Amino acid sequence: MTRVTPPATNASDRSVAVVGGYIVPIDGEPVENGTVLIRDGVISAVGRDVAVPDGVEVVDATGTWVLPGFVESHAHLGIHEESVGWAGDDVNEMTGPNQAAVRAVDAVLIDDEGFRDALAGGVTSAVVKPGSGNPIGGQTVAVKTWGGRTVDEQVIRDAVSVKSALGENPKRVYGEKQQTPSTRLGVAKIIREAFAAAQDYRAARDHAAQEGKPFERDLTKETLVRVLDGELLWDQHTHRHDDIATAIRLAEEFGYRLVVNHGTDGAKVADVLAEKDIPVIFGPMITARTKWELRDRAIANLAAIAAAGVKVAITTDAPVVPINFLVHQASFAVKEGLDRDVALRALTVNPAEILGLDDRVGALRPGLDGDVVLWSGDPLDVYSHVEQVYISGVEVYSSETGAVERSHRFD
Repeated sequence: MTRVTPPATNASDRSVAVVGGYIVPIDGEPVENGTVLIRDGVISAVGRDVAVPDGVEVVDATGTWVLPGFVESHAHLGIHEESVGWAGDDVNEMTGPNQAAVRAVDAVLIDDEGFRDALAGGVTSAVVKPGSGNPIGGQTVAVKTWGGRTVDEQVIRDAVSVKSALGENPKRVYGEKQQTPSTRLGVAKIIREAFAAAQDYRAARDHAAQEGKPFERDLTKETLVRVLDGELLWDQHTHRHDDIATAIRLAEEFGYRLVVNHGTDGAKVADVLAEKDIPVIFGPMITARTKWELRDRAIANLAAIAAAGVKVAITTDAPVVPINFLVHQASFAVKEGLDRDVALRALTVNPAEILGLDDRVGALRPGLDGDVVLWSGDPLDVYSHVEQVYISGVEVYSSETGAVERSHRFD
């Protein structure tokens, strides 16, 4: 891998041609000795016979595999900082069970080491989510994993979904406080009451607007109205199959768009998930079974869920599993029966489609962001490593020098 022309010197020079590599666009057939042309930060052409305009930086990718940057669909980067302790732990606002109004973007520190790890693992986009301590945890944010001086300069979408949790985590947190919810019954009750209140709020708000009368805003209820209106997804933390059934029950009662997060016991209801077209963000896989609801977790469950026809993505739940191990989890899943093409889709186009980011990321296709990763070989081979990473046409990482200085804006 060598440069043929001098590199771009600033963020406005975001045109580059990656030539001679084995191109794996994900949503199309691989191309031997192909080219990915990025103009002004956006992919403009992918193929074998792509004309490279004069003055465009050319990178010789001979001998490498060229893929889109991976999309981590469920992470806590920057809000659960590594090696920091309580001072860097902003993942859960556990002062009340309904925290729909809080926003992950307000707590993301881009200097968290997890962002550097992401580049080394070929991860160029991540959806950062509040944790699972509350029945309703707050709003998520989609970000690029490098490039800005603050998180605002890395945002892809400032509100993707609302994080919610069923199962052991919220019942333990509030049970220890001797308050509701201390059972699965109570957790479902909190969610149900919150959406009922949001429905009433929406009706009153709309009526006030029709009457031309002032109306006092409630940020918590407004957020849940956005879920009811289909503007935001409902990211449901749930492991056990009975909790998945509760998640489906609640979603059908209120009509919101459900995404199962974790779903490690989901193979038992895979046919139901497929029939109802509910996607699953599966993982993390390479951890101990640290609680009762994980007792039936198995990597092979992902293969069974996908085989049933469910659209799947893979998550590290970083920092639960280091984010640069995202690709290794996919390799383990292939070893346990997951189709290798599905595994690659579960790292790229699937999470982008599930979370509504496929107009920006997830594949090598004209019109998408120029997020391109050069691998030394097949990324599912444990011996392969990331050699070079581009985000929006700007080189942000190389295996020789590590991450570049943060000084660019990619919006």
